[in-house]
Amino acid sequence: MQFEETYLNDNILDALYDMHFDEMTPIQERCIPEILDGYDVLGVAQTGTGKTAAYLLPILSMLDDGDYPRDAINCVVMSPTRELAQQIDQAMQGFGYYLDDVSSVAVYGGNDGNRYDQELRGMRLGADVLIATPGRLLSHLKVGNLDLSRCSFFVLDEADRMLDMGFIDDIMKIVQQLPKSCQRVMFSATMPPKIRELAVTLLHDPVEIKIAVSKPAEKIRQSAYVCYEPQKLKIIKHLFKAGDLQRVIIFSGKKEKVKEVTRQLKQMHINCDQMHSDLSQQERDEVMYRFKAGMTDVLVATDIVARGIDIDDIRIVINYDVPHDAEDYVHRIGRTARADRDGQAITFISDTDIYRFQQIEHFLGKEVEKTPLPDGLGEAPVYVKREKKRNDTRRHGRWHSKGNGSKNNQKRKNTHKKHSSDQFGK
Repeated sequence: MQFEETYLNDNILDALYDMHFDEMTPIQERCIPEILDGYDVLGVAQTGTGKTAAYLLPILSMLDDGDYPRDAINCVVMSPTRELAQQIDQAMQGFGYYLDDVSSVAVYGGNDGNRYDQELRGMRLGADVLIATPGRLLSHLKVGNLDLSRCSFFVLDEADRMLDMGFIDDIMKIVQQLPKSCQRVMFSATMPPKIRELAVTLLHDPVEIKIAVSKPAEKIRQSAYVCYEPQKLKIIKHLFKAGDLQRVIIFSGKKEKVKEVTRQLKQMHINCDQMHSDLSQQERDEVMYRFKAGMTDVLVATDIVARGIDIDDIRIVINYDVPHDAEDYVHRIGRTARADRDGQAITFISDTDIYRFQQIEHFLGKEVEKTPLPDGLGEAPVYVKREKKRNDTRRHGRWHSKGNGSKNNQKRKNTHKKHSSDQFGK
């Protein structure tokens, strides 16, 4: 489906034409009409599916067409990290190129006083779109720097990462400042029970749109070592001695393990750095700058960098432990083999993670090659196959509520029905 088949306004379509964007991705095709019709939306889709455009394009179109107050914050987009906020802000500049009357400001921590003053000035002038990280936005709210009482749109992006990073309480404090009439959109790459609970609290009778997780790129060479926990560092030492391992990310689900692995690698004189939630925003920025610039060869990280960070030249991803589910596995190894490059993904499967990895293989539809342990490391656990009993069916559709949310949504829907595809000659 093409963008011109929607009722996005002409200014948005002109910007998309200049950017050579014609065909919508599946998440855009399903989300844009629902948002334009005024519904709250819960979108479940992995990174790289185009979900930033899925919410920005319809909201910018409505802001450009509608009669929204010039001295108010009309849309808030929440991002878990400064890096993602910057990427959303860059997308905003491109999509909004012809929107002379739609302004935006990005608000995130880790900056000097000049940046804070720019944020403050933008908010007081009434930027239409505010792109923010939770901590920074909450600090502005606490000192009375902005008013969200007239906000018309609220977007929570990467909700599962918000949960992982401990931001949910901050998010709820921010949501309490929004009017009940505010249209709300929430995106998450995964849907654990706590995210489902948040959606029930945050959204009113939402349209739920779930895009199936894509299989990893075929050009990623996937392999695994079946091993005991104490053997993992010895395997890494073997790998690092065997070849040139520049541009490597090692993932672990626990920050304590990240710290331990980093210490061990530095003792081996490996040029490495670590990324986890205990670091300040400034420290994270410095780590990412060094790694992107090639000043660091190996990055040891929690899943904080598994999604949404654009680094195109990663050669190898090592899963120090098996991810919790197939979606996390795809996100992790998807950091390699980007921009038409080849890549390698290696997973360490401990004796307690065998069944979990078999579930991932079930999703992949194939068995990942198992590499024998290097000489001298001892025996490996037996990779015993177990049948998966649970039928993992995927469901999507609209949530039906008996509350007042349906009437409110119908009212919003009727407001936007004035836009017609006839303006595009359909």
